[in-house]
Amino acid sequence: MTHSFNRLALGLLAALFILSSVLMLERGRQGLEITDFQVGQTPVTLYALPSQTGPVVVVAHGFAGSRQIMQAYAMPLAQAGYRVLAFDFQGHGRNPVPMSGDVTSIDGTTRLLVAETRRVIAAARALPGAPPVALLGHSMATDILVRASVDEAKAGQPVAAVVAISMFSQAVTATAPQNLLVITGQWESALRQAGLDAVHLVDPAAGEGDLVRKGDVTRKAVVAPWVEHVGVLFSPVAVDAAQAWLDETFDRHAPPTAGHRGWWILALLAGIVVGFYPLVAALPKGRPAPALSTPHFLVVSLLPAALAPFVITPFYHNFLPVLVADYLMLHLALMGGLQLVLLGGWRRERFAGSAVVLALWGILVFGLALDRYAASFWPTVQRLPIIAALCLGTVPAMLADAYVTQAGRAALWRRVLARVSLFASLGAAAVIDPDQLMFVLIVLPVFVLFYLVHGLMGRWVGQRAGPMAAGIGLGLCLAWALGVSFPMFAP
Repeated sequence: MTHSFNRLALGLLAALFILSSVLMLERGRQGLEITDFQVGQTPVTLYALPSQTGPVVVVAHGFAGSRQIMQAYAMPLAQAGYRVLAFDFQGHGRNPVPMSGDVTSIDGTTRLLVAETRRVIAAARALPGAPPVALLGHSMATDILVRASVDEAKAGQPVAAVVAISMFSQAVTATAPQNLLVITGQWESALRQAGLDAVHLVDPAAGEGDLVRKGDVTRKAVVAPWVEHVGVLFSPVAVDAAQAWLDETFDRHAPPTAGHRGWWILALLAGIVVGFYPLVAALPKGRPAPALSTPHFLVVSLLPAALAPFVITPFYHNFLPVLVADYLMLHLALMGGLQLVLLGGWRRERFAGSAVVLALWGILVFGLALDRYAASFWPTVQRLPIIAALCLGTVPAMLADAYVTQAGRAALWRRVLARVSLFASLGAAAVIDPDQLMFVLIVLPVFVLFYLVHGLMGRWVGQRAGPMAAGIGLGLCLAWALGVSFPMFAP
């Protein structure tokens, strides 16, 4: 009776979190007309109040981002009277065209993305009223937008302002862009210096927060407190600073409407995770994974992790059109396969129904919320074969992890060592072959988040239904998450 009451209480708490978060997040959309269309093959979303003819802000995301992650800027600016065009770069989100070209050359991938951005800028200028245009972007997009603004100025149609969030660009000069606001998170020390460097090109004595002017050039570097490279996208201080800069540029005066979108997104996702716990009690019971002796555990955890990068990297060649997805598939398949062999005997378990429940909750329910409010989580048709290929590595890797960690029942040091050994193994691959595999390091935070969120749900399933259900369900979830997160790339 006590367990049933606790599950009911958790379910009600989760429902409260989900309902209140959705209501708050949907408030940002109220009154807006949100229209999806394409510029060529580039997916674009227009946010605007009805009949609005104000200035247009073109909004661009960073590496491995999408239009959704920029909503914390797009919707408040639209509520303030701007028309906002947000788009997915090639290879990102729902853009069906992969990135291409030489990523190490300005005349390669960068030039292609600049050209794509300028096509979206042209679409912005073609909106009713021939509006003035400003640019706002994050991380990778800052360099693209700076270069696009320089090209637009050379073409005789300069943009009115550039807002660069977490900026690094070698294209910034003492005179271009003329109107530039740099916003950086407090915990981005290197990028904070890059923002100051852009301001110092105009006034070497200026500090963060100082407005500097010299002739037609206006610049400022702003710091958003208590946030890092992703948190700056949801900082009310950062969003309000961007709006204030644009309001000053266009002589507009609208109250700030940033809100605390990031916290509501976290509350929603936390509610979805917690809400899964009461459902687990309905799954059929399975047998727990057997405990391994310490020597056996160390061999299973460390030996495959040490061998995988040295076995694969000498023969690795890109063959899937997503950055490092093919290497991840091979690495996880070899490491997980070796671990399963070293684990020894197998037993038959009922797992299908429980694994499907975990996969559906982790992909559909969690994914629906993530896709609407935070990041693209639904694949284009071109990504479906990639997700299927990734399963060949993620399923054995997660299955082995479930048995090694006893589906979360193992001692904490064992669970930590099992995950650290995977991270170290992938990191070793990036060190061995940095030219091809440096992007593997960018995957590591995705794994950390996956273990914290989906791993917790998998632990509940494993402790109820057995490690096989947890491992297969988590393997499907991980393949999906990797397949939709990283840019498609055609060398």
